[in-house]
Order: sequence, then structure tokens, then C-alpha cells
Amino acid sequence: MTEVRHERAPGDRPSREMNESAPSEFLVYTIGLVVAVLLTATSFWTANTTLLWSGGVVLGLAVLAIAQMGIHLVFFLHISSGPESTNNVLALAFGALIVFVVIAGTMWIVADMNTNMMMPSGAPMSMRMQH
Repeated sequence: MTEVRHERAPGDRPSREMNESAPSEFLVYTIGLVVAVLLTATSFWTANTTLLWSGGVVLGLAVLAIAQMGIHLVFFLHISSGPESTNNVLALAFGALIVFVVIAGTMWIVADMNTNMMMPSGAPMSMRMQH
């Protein structure tokens, strides 16, 4: 018996002929939407409830936000651990690095400007910053 191999570029999704057992795109997007809406509703409930300890609310929202990011990456951006999504993962990591550098650099510059800010000598004591 001869084995039929289909060559495809990284990031290409297999066609219906290549993989008949794969779920339809509509089903994948629908499942992702339902889970994302449930996580969003749970986040709103967590933020507005009095049943949780106030310190636990922040932790709960952080966990739900990370789960939401995971759902979006898997169901909508189709990021997986397969070899075909290597380029997508690298592009995502590079984008995250750029965002981190911009935010960290901005915070560093603002903190440095705050430290080096000089008040006029005749300014009232209430305007001077206490360190």
C-alpha cells in the first residue's frame, strides 16, 4: 500500500480531504465563544460579589484573565503546540516582548522624571513630595 502524504506550509490548516475527523471551523469558533462568554460573565460576578474575600477577588480575576487569554489563543488564533504553529508562537512572543519593553520603559522614564523633578524653593510645603 502506498502512503499518501500532503505537504503544506507552516500555519496552513488541513483541508477537508486531508483530515475528515477534524471538527468544523464553525464548531470550534462556537465553543470558543461560549467559553469566552462564560469566563467574562464569571469575571463580572467575581468583581461584584461579596461572597469572596477581597484579596481573593484580585487573584480570581487574574486567573480568569489568564484563562481568557488561553481560550483566545487556542480557539480563535489557533495557537497550538504543533510544529505548524511555530511561526505564530514566535510572532506572539515577539509582540509580547515589544509590549513589555514599551510598558517597562515608560514606567522607568516616568519614575526617573518623578525622582528628578525639582520644586521651586518658594513652593509651599504641601506641594513638596515626601520621600
